[in-house]
Amino acid sequence: MISGFFIFNQKGEVLISRLYRTDLKRSIADVFRIQVVSNSDVRSPIVTLGSTSFFHVRVNNVYVLAVTKCNANAALVFEFCYRFIGIAKSYFGKLDEESVKNNFVLIYELIDEILDFGFPQNSEIDTLKMYITTEGVKSEMAVREESSKITLQATGNVSWRRSDVKYRKNEAFVDVVELVNLMMSSNGAVLRADVDGHIQMRAYLSGEPECKFGLNDKIMLEKSERGAGDSAVELDDCQFHQCVRLNKFDSERAISFIPPDGEFELMRYRSTSNVNLPLRVHPIVTEHGRSRVEYTIAVKANFDPKLAATDVVLRIPTPLNTTKVDVKVSHGKGKYVPGENHLTWKVPRLQGGSEMSLTAMAELTPTTNRQAWARPPIEVDFQVLMFTASGLLVRFLKVFEKSNYHSVKWVRYLTKAEGGTYQIRF
Repeated sequence: MISGFFIFNQKGEVLISRLYRTDLKRSIADVFRIQVVSNSDVRSPIVTLGSTSFFHVRVNNVYVLAVTKCNANAALVFEFCYRFIGIAKSYFGKLDEESVKNNFVLIYELIDEILDFGFPQNSEIDTLKMYITTEGVKSEMAVREESSKITLQATGNVSWRRSDVKYRKNEAFVDVVELVNLMMSSNGAVLRADVDGHIQMRAYLSGEPECKFGLNDKIMLEKSERGAGDSAVELDDCQFHQCVRLNKFDSERAISFIPPDGEFELMRYRSTSNVNLPLRVHPIVTEHGRSRVEYTIAVKANFDPKLAATDVVLRIPTPLNTTKVDVKVSHGKGKYVPGENHLTWKVPRLQGGSEMSLTAMAELTPTTNRQAWARPPIEVDFQVLMFTASGLLVRFLKVFEKSNYHSVKWVRYLTKAEGGTYQIRF
């Protein structure tokens, strides 16, 4: 339950505002501008001032803000904010200041539909698109028929899907995407290794198909003849789309659901054990007095030779007083970036099982400061197709529909590291 909903730009100007209760005044926007937008020390997404709580999400160059004076469920408030962001992206592609200004009438129409007196209502994109549309004016009879369909969908058991969906070619695409988080010590010990994963699905299926989706995991492997062993997959913090029926997941590790039409996130999970690290980085960095730093860095691809890592980028820190660096690499290109105080080593493609190396000599300028070099960690970005760091695999995907049509299923795996999540200290 929230009392107000706002969208601010990065200057603190109000782009969208809607008050739902009398316990807030318009001046509350000034409080958020002063206390949060203009205050660089604020890092928490929740700020409580007196009896007023501000829940904000930063997206591109705008703030999505929900304000309440009640003891609201924080997870529910943020779930609503992210639902709104997803709805906005589905309607006009990107949520930023320009798109908000270009679509402010549509945004007001949307928030009036998905919030009623501060309570979240129907936020299913497919249902919203049935009656919030920019299409031409329809006849009265067509409007009545459409209204009955909307009512049936919004109040029925399957509010996320229409029953009259038809496709000439019935296909289902499943993407298992995993983000690897690693922190490795200077002596090669893994301090932290976990996986944030999600299963994204695009369902282009006619009618109301019943899908059954099976995964491997520790419990299923223990019941099989092979046993669990080192190949066990333990999943933590599993979250599912509301279409999923979970009654058989604990026993069979299979989930049944009637999928929404189009693209949606079926499942989100974390894995903190038996993480398969795609790239092993072995750095040797030697300081020669105060005048030079020598780098010898080896990278090995720890996955099947049939696979390849693409867009591999290593950012290797250098001291602040570095003047120039002589770089030699066995693969790709390496160069010194003075403005960011690091070496950038870019490799377009690295085959599984292969190794590559970098040697460099950094020359330093004399300084009067005797403070030791902090040695920030090496950061690695990469992508590996058809590989999962958690070991999770899709065992099967079956589609049942009363017309018994033939459907085509596609499964793709992608493991990646980006934005400094894969770090090696030296």
